Amino acid sequence: MASKPTASDLQIITRIAVFRGLKPETVEHIIAPATAVMLAAQECLFRQGDPATAFFITITGLVKLYRITQAGEETVIHTMTKGDSFAEAVAFTGNRYPATAEAVSDARIVRIPADHIVRCIRESPDIALAMIASTSQHLHHLVLQVEQLKAQSGVQRVAEFLASLAPCENGSCVIALPYDKVLIAARLGLKPESLSRAFAKLKAVGVMVHASHVAVSDVGRLRQLAADDRGAIRGSLRG
Repeated sequence: MASKPTASDLQIITRIAVFRGLKPETVEHIIAPATAVMLAAQECLFRQGDPATAFFITITGLVKLYRITQAGEETVIHTMTKGDSFAEAVAFTGNRYPATAEAVSDARIVRIPADHIVRCIRESPDIALAMIASTSQHLHHLVLQVEQLKAQSGVQRVAEFLASLAPCENGSCVIALPYDKVLIAARLGLKPESLSRAFAKLKAVGVMVHASHVAVSDVGRLRQLAADDRGAIRGSLRG
């Protein structure tokens, strides 16, 4: 059941990238008709091909965006966490959602109607510029994903993923995996067994997996591994 956003919800909503640079009164006008919904794990927010009727902001929990290929396989495009917004572009173009949004865990999501966004854009072109900037950020993320899939080995993708979660640039640390290994594999374009093999190979550079936590002896070495060419990687892992 939908409800009005709480004061805590609004603190998160007003800080998202798409509203950055807008006047507080403009943001208030945009979010005036917003509603909040609770999703249970594995519950869909919208499905691939549905008419785009709103854009969304994740307040709590985790939501995955995925497409179903012609072969019937699920391809994870992105995972959305606290403060992430999604579906902005289709919300103001009137197209259909290009992917399915499904809660990975219990999640609280704020919904802003698309028709209201369009009216706001007509009243204030600054909102359109903010939307374009946010869409550009999403596009940049997708370009990096494509580059990663084409240029990096599976081991490199896992190394870069772990390095992105590390709280430091160098030295040792323990990383808590943000979601289960099946979703991590899908997020990195790997099969679960390929992820397991990658973790096994990373033991050579001081990476030890313990259930949902990963101990890294040298984050700097992990970052270097992600950036190296494949020949250098083979030598590093042998060493």
